[in-house]
Amino acid sequence: MNLIVDAGNTYVKIAVFQEDKMLSHESFPKEQFQKKIAKILQEYPEIDQMITSSVTTLSDETIEFLENLSIKVHSLTHKTKVPFQNNYATPATLGVDRIALVVAAVTQYPKQNVLVIDAGTCITYDFKTDKEIYLGGGISPGLQLRYTSLNLLTANLPLLAPKIPESYIGNTTENAIHSGVSVGVITEIDGIIDRYKEQFQHLTVILTGGDTNFLAKRLKNTIFANSKFLLQGLNNILEYKRYND
Repeated sequence: MNLIVDAGNTYVKIAVFQEDKMLSHESFPKEQFQKKIAKILQEYPEIDQMITSSVTTLSDETIEFLENLSIKVHSLTHKTKVPFQNNYATPATLGVDRIALVVAAVTQYPKQNVLVIDAGTCITYDFKTDKEIYLGGGISPGLQLRYTSLNLLTANLPLLAPKIPESYIGNTTENAIHSGVSVGVITEIDGIIDRYKEQFQHLTVILTGGDTNFLAKRLKNTIFANSKFLLQGLNNILEYKRYND
């Protein structure tokens, strides 16, 4: 049984898997890390290994806590053995979250051209070919980051929550912001998908991340929405390591 830990800048997501079946999952502030991990290990004594993925540096206290656990703890890095060929020119700088997403694509959509779009703080685009070769992708600011930037880096623009305006032609400052940001993000994503379709046939597109529900039904392109894709990818890595180490 596997314990999956995805540590972000503010929140931590955890999930328990039995092989490829997710038994439970939750999200909590990173300050509760040790308490929550200890509790989940008590609830599921069958857990024998754990993987951590972190977009930020874990504290020395947290690292010591993990080292003292009685189960195998794997820390995902660019050196972790994965089931794809990595053609990224600077693999050491490739985010571990993106590595996990590509593993999920390889495992769940083998021998297919797959574009994974993770719509969170940033919007990341990651592409693997039907030969299981990772080529790279793109990074752009996410929805909330764009709204926040307009508020913080200008003198008079308000901070707004994401919303789709009735018209893409904004007739008020608020509507203009919503058009520029929300409609802009949707147009960007559809445009990127179209560019990939021009070059790669039979493209499968996965949309994941915190803004999945907001974006999924508004895109003109056909996509598969899966907000748990990253957690599944981390579990896929553990299962791959179980039989290939």
